[in-house]
Amino acid sequence: MGAPASGSSIRLSRGRIAAALAVAIAADVLPLVLGPFGLTFADEVIDVLVMGVETWLLGFHLLFLPTFVIEVVPVVDAIPTWTACVLAVVALRRRGQSPVN
Repeated sequence: MGAPASGSSIRLSRGRIAAALAVAIAADVLPLVLGPFGLTFADEVIDVLVMGVETWLLGFHLLFLPTFVIEVVPVVDAIPTWTACVLAVVALRRRGQSPVN
């Protein structure tokens, strides 16, 4: 069962939000753990995977695109951009939806 093409039709449950935040936090911490000794292009692979998982969990949102691009920039990728992006997307999506448990 895949995600609908439009993120606005996805109902944000607590489980989806928790999973999206867990993935985002892991994506922001993992490159720090790998450090400069991580595999070549490991950060980029992580970002591609995170983009796909977050889109599946929350639906596509335009905020994912600049976050994805920022993550490619060295040093700037140390900022927890995925976590901030997920929090922003959840806040924007929940504004238009009634809560679901």
